Amino acid sequence: MNHALQAAMAEAGETTESLAAQTGVDPKTAARWISPGRVPQPRRRATIASILGRDVGDLWPDVLKRREPEWLRAWVDWEREAVALRWFEHCWVPGLLQTEAYARATLAGEALTPAEVDDIVASRIDRQAILRRERPPLLIAVIHELVLHQSAYGNRELMREQVERLAQCAEMPSIQILVVPHDVGMYPGLGGGFIVAELPKVSTLRMSTARRQRR
Repeated sequence: MNHALQAAMAEAGETTESLAAQTGVDPKTAARWISPGRVPQPRRRATIASILGRDVGDLWPDVLKRREPEWLRAWVDWEREAVALRWFEHCWVPGLLQTEAYARATLAGEALTPAEVDDIVASRIDRQAILRRERPPLLIAVIHELVLHQSAYGNRELMREQVERLAQCAEMPSIQILVVPHDVGMYPGLGGGFIVAELPKVSTLRMSTARRQRR
């Protein structure tokens, strides 16, 4: 529960319905902003803070401590708002399903400092909180079978942990994991992974793989 936002709304005499009307969103969307991990998009954060007479940092302190690369932040905001995510990967386990060890392995050899790796990994793991919400988004993950057989620099225990994580996630009612057989031959997906986010009453958004850093 975002108690800071809730308290500010009470002091200002605002409700989720009144905020929704002033920011141009559905009342159900505004109601979600009080839930843990649900943060409005940047332009709406500024509008809400202005309506309530508070600083954005007072209402959402975590947004000032964001660890993901700046270019990825708009996507993370959409990801938090999404009601459904359709994610295809042919080289990696999708970021929302990665273990911390696997996430670190995907960054090995990159031109990153240890601190930058820590920030990217922490951000990736933090984003998984949306899957544990009371009403999580539907996540449909399509993974090429070869991803499950890849060696993580010879660390079999790391991959065992990752596959076990996938099996656990597959049992969650909001997650569907589909595997493309290794012998399926060529198909359009080999051109690169992609994610499609379905937002509340907003047209579907597609984000390409460019500069994704194995999110």
